[in-house]
Amino acid sequence: MTRVVIAPDKFKGSLTAVEAAAAIAHGVRDALPEAEVSSCPVADGGEGTLDVLVAAGGRLVELPVRGPLDDTVDARYVTLDGTAYIESARACGIEFVEPSPEVALAAHTWGVGELLAHALDNGARRLVLTVGGTASTDGGAGMLAALGAGVFDAFGSPVGLGGGTLGRVALAELGPARERLGSVEVAVATDVTNPLLGPRGAAAIFGPQKGAGPREVEQLDEALSRWAQALRNAGTPDVSDLPGAGAGGGVAAGAIAGLGASVESGFQLIAGLTGVAGAIERADLVITGEGSLDEQSLDGKAPAGIAARAQEHAVPLMVLAGRIQLDQSQLAGLGVVGSAALIDHAPSLDHARAHAAELLRERAGELVRTWARSQA
Repeated sequence: MTRVVIAPDKFKGSLTAVEAAAAIAHGVRDALPEAEVSSCPVADGGEGTLDVLVAAGGRLVELPVRGPLDDTVDARYVTLDGTAYIESARACGIEFVEPSPEVALAAHTWGVGELLAHALDNGARRLVLTVGGTASTDGGAGMLAALGAGVFDAFGSPVGLGGGTLGRVALAELGPARERLGSVEVAVATDVTNPLLGPRGAAAIFGPQKGAGPREVEQLDEALSRWAQALRNAGTPDVSDLPGAGAGGGVAAGAIAGLGASVESGFQLIAGLTGVAGAIERADLVITGEGSLDEQSLDGKAPAGIAARAQEHAVPLMVLAGRIQLDQSQLAGLGVVGSAALIDHAPSLDHARAHAAELLRERAGELVRTWARSQA
């Protein structure tokens, strides 16, 4: 019996990883009705991580929190075996705003701190913070303030919320936040390696996605520099150049410095919960994918992690994506034996997004039939 492992990430704007895995599974069964199919949707710590955790047996907790521009948003997190998994974007995601220069300066992470506080109050023994997809570039200052930390100017007054206000920060009082945390461990789950500051930092790389123009990028980078100095003055390690500290608009830096968080690979952490590693060891074929397979996918994203596991065990790999922007040599380097982009089989991008499940089923069936014939 042919054993097929299906391990896609989300198709952003179309399907969650769980939905994508279900569509691909239908296609595999169309082609190989007798196949043993294992669906192991994956994530890398970015948006959609909670969906994967719920599919792995986690419990969803929902509550209203303060959104990135102060409007109340309906947020959520997942608990699993005593660990609370907090997805920053559920509280301060970019989907809650219309990106603009003003928004880039004003958006904050207070709601993330509310999620952490709720999890602590409800007995979480460990906190895992995923940091992708935020609207904010506040270095996690809002998150820490929601946990009781003080973020003050040189006169001892609170600077307010949003990355733009950090241009006035001079002092961070972290004691109350650390007391609130107690002995609970915190981990930041990310595969982003950007530092907090500089040309590869949070403001320069991610700020424009949030509406920041050149002036705002410069302003935010300077503000984060002052924030990093205030954190150092509070006795924390220097996070300015630490790989990964720039993730989530610097919310990773705030968690590392302010809460003593460790940094873990988002993909490795989530993969360890889904059982995908063991499934791949026993597989005859692996299928992965995501909305856009491009250069960023090679830098620690979930499909690259799945490809590495498949290559480790000499299992052939297929890739399905909304669009594929890697050339054949790059695909071959991942061990890909078959691939398909949905946009190549649709009249428009909008059509591909609207009919992603149907297209995934069709393309998966076609690829698997072709592969099966080659094995006969």
